[in-house]
Amino acid sequence: MDGILLLHKPAGITSRQCVSKVQRLLQTKKAGHTGTLDPGVTGVLTICLGKATKVVEYLTESDKAYQAVIALGTSTTTEDAEGEIVEKVELTKSQVNEMNIMSTLERFKGSMTQIPPLYSAVKVKGKRLYEYARQGIEVERPKRNIVIKDIELVEPLYDKDGQWMFTIDVTCSKGTYIRTLATDIGRALGVPAHMHSLIRTRSGPFLLQDCVTFATIEKGDYELTPLTKALEAWPVFVPSANLAEKIRNGAVLSKDLLPSFQERLIVEAESQEWIAIYRHHSEKEGMVKPEKIIVL
Repeated sequence: MDGILLLHKPAGITSRQCVSKVQRLLQTKKAGHTGTLDPGVTGVLTICLGKATKVVEYLTESDKAYQAVIALGTSTTTEDAEGEIVEKVELTKSQVNEMNIMSTLERFKGSMTQIPPLYSAVKVKGKRLYEYARQGIEVERPKRNIVIKDIELVEPLYDKDGQWMFTIDVTCSKGTYIRTLATDIGRALGVPAHMHSLIRTRSGPFLLQDCVTFATIEKGDYELTPLTKALEAWPVFVPSANLAEKIRNGAVLSKDLLPSFQERLIVEAESQEWIAIYRHHSEKEGMVKPEKIIVL
């Protein structure tokens, strides 16, 4: 079984558990997801099966999009609704208004440095940060560079269960912690905050509306997306028979033999039985080399 399953991940289960359940339902051994979602988070979980696992690394690198609800007035140990309360203040709507939120969000667009949450799976000296946190051990958390491609207020301030909240859409680079973004936005507004809820609406080229649930999978009502869908953003080239034979054998080539490209080029056999992913050679100027050859 080869292809990409677009799962609408439910809350209350880890991403790894989702993959294991898909493996059992579809009776397939080789599977992997392209970006972890916390247990409480729902939305697009892209699961590659069989030969499609060869493109996991490319989908992992792709941008993601989320819709997040941010709660003001309370901060937590985990930066989301699951943690213990660290700080709580009483707020009135006059303290934080819609215009203030919108102007603050604009400041978060672009490249920035982010420090991952204490309760996260980031490794420091061979251990996850959440392991240190549970033991009460303080360690220096590694900074990471992220990019917020777009951030937009989609639902202004509203009162829910005695908390002021607002909803944002975010498009960002891989490795971005939205719950940390939520607390940073609160800090910029001058109030404690945390991420109340989160849903991933896009992962690379794949959208939430194209996802299936476990219930529909169990009924057999699903389709696998071809692995080439994950690579569609890159240019495609179909070579002559002579050149195709060299490419299939993993030849390093002069860049003049292939069309000009920036990051990667998909070389596809005319018979569509295989594809090769070429990139510029890091050591030999003017040359390109295969990064991966996938027999379909």
